[in-house]
Order: sequence, then C-alpha cells, then structure tokens
Amino acid sequence: MVYTLTLNPALDYWVQMQNFRTGQINRTACEHLEAGGKGLNVSTVLHRLGIETTALGFLAGFTGMMVSALIQASGTPQDFILLREGNTRINIKLHAQEETEINGIGAPIDEEAMQALYQKLDAMQDGDYLVLAGSVPESVPADIYCQIMERYQTQESGNSRIHFIVDTSGDVLKQSLAYHPFLIKPNHHELGDLFGVKLHKTAEVVKYAQKLQDWGARNILVSMAEKGAVLVCEDGEIYQQRAFRGELKNSVGAGDSMLAGFLTAYIRTGSLTQALNLGIASGCASAFSETLATKKEILGLYKKFLE
Repeated sequence: MVYTLTLNPALDYWVQMQNFRTGQINRTACEHLEAGGKGLNVSTVLHRLGIETTALGFLAGFTGMMVSALIQASGTPQDFILLREGNTRINIKLHAQEETEINGIGAPIDEEAMQALYQKLDAMQDGDYLVLAGSVPESVPADIYCQIMERYQTQESGNSRIHFIVDTSGDVLKQSLAYHPFLIKPNHHELGDLFGVKLHKTAEVVKYAQKLQDWGARNILVSMAEKGAVLVCEDGEIYQQRAFRGELKNSVGAGDSMLAGFLTAYIRTGSLTQALNLGIASGCASAFSETLATKKEILGLYKKFLE
C-alpha cells in the first residue's frame, strides 16, 4: 500500500485566457475546478496505474466538501480528516502568456486533527510506502515530517519499517534527511537552492545529490524539466533519462506524476531503471495533457522505451 499525505490540499481553479493584464478587467476563455495537492496527485496517478493507494490529509469547509466530491468522482481512494474550522484553500492556476499561480493559505490544523491523522497512519504495515509531499502549513510544527518519520521508525535498529518518500523543498527537505528516507524527489532548482547554487549540467546535479546522500538520503530522483531526470542510487549507481519531446500543456502535477510512475514500476519490478523510465513517461504524459495523465497516455509513452 502507498499512503500519501497532503497536509494542505486545495481546490484548484484553472483559468485560461489569451492575455492577462493587471489593473484591468480580464475575462476567461475557459475554466474548471480540480482537487489539488502534491500527495493527492501522486495517489491519483498511482490509482490510475493500478497501485493500491490511499490519500490522507485534511479538508475543511465548503471548499473541502468540493475537493472531496472531486476526489470521489475520480475514484481515487481517500481518507481525509475534516477540520472543524476554516476552509480548504483555493489555488488559482492562471494560463495566459505564461503560467502563473496564486496559492491560498488553508485551514488551521489543531492537535485533535493531528491525533486523528496518527490513528490512520498507525494502520500502516511493514513494507508500506508513505509519501510526504508538499509544503508544511504554518498551523503545524515545521518539523512535522520529521516527527512522523521518527514515530514510524523501528527504534531498535534505527531503520524504518516504512518506506518514506519525501517530496518537498528547503529546510523541511533538509531536516528529513536525518531519517534516511528511501527516496527524495527535488527538482534541480530545489536541489541548487539547498546549496545556494544554480545547477544546469548533469554532472553538477549528481555532485550535489551525492552531498544529500552524505546527509542521509538514500535514493535521489532529480527532475530537470525538459532534460528529463537523474537518479542517484544508494548503491552508487547513477542513471539518467531524457524527457520525451512534445507540446507542454501543463507543468503542474508533472513532477507528482513522475513520482507516481517511479513508485509503480519499483513496487512491481524492484528495478530502479524501469522505475526511472516509467517515471519519465508519467511526468511527460501529464505535461503533455491538460490534466493528470491517464494510464493510456502514460503507457503510450512508456512503450517507446521498449521499441
């Protein structure tokens, strides 16, 4: 089972228009609503690829009810906790001359809600995967991911009975490395930001990814947009796969789709190379689609690796 945790999901309001100008009335060409959040996106694509998954997190208010309804309509298994106050945030995804995002704050998470989350996480079994994805809201401790990983480690050996995957950035990512997550997935910008550098070349990405291994990371999947991805493995192996060429329609969720594809192949085959290939296919398929990719779209690209 793959559990995903989205502490601060959103009702994503997607807007397309020809041009956007500040200080004026702008009219949309088309618009739609989606359930958003990094962990939720991962669960959605995992479910489409046939992997057993449950999306966990917090919802609140009338926007939370809409998010829950959209998740239910998609068929993605969910077990969200309803907060007593506030509303699930609304994120605006504006597509005009370029992509622009305006992200809301979200509802406060109290201690009672956190204890309810732990009760759900207590159901995890040895060998399960837990994806900790996205930013940490201000209403919970900044080290909440570390607290969760510490809680579910085997105390005697210091090794986790759960496979942790961390997909976040900045200090939250850096702090998590002390708990030796099975996989982390920064993009090359986030990796560079940890060291105050700009990364452009594969050799540079590998160099700094290996520094994260010195800090405790095991396997590091670095997404590099149109350049594809680099996988730095705990056994010292390094793999690179370029992205497919196609029309970029939506970059939001592409990285989450990559992670879902990677986990799908790894769970089924145990092969990191096959995991990288399916990850690339999944990420590109979502980037070439208006929304998260379907199984058909993903496998259509993946088959090209087999030709």
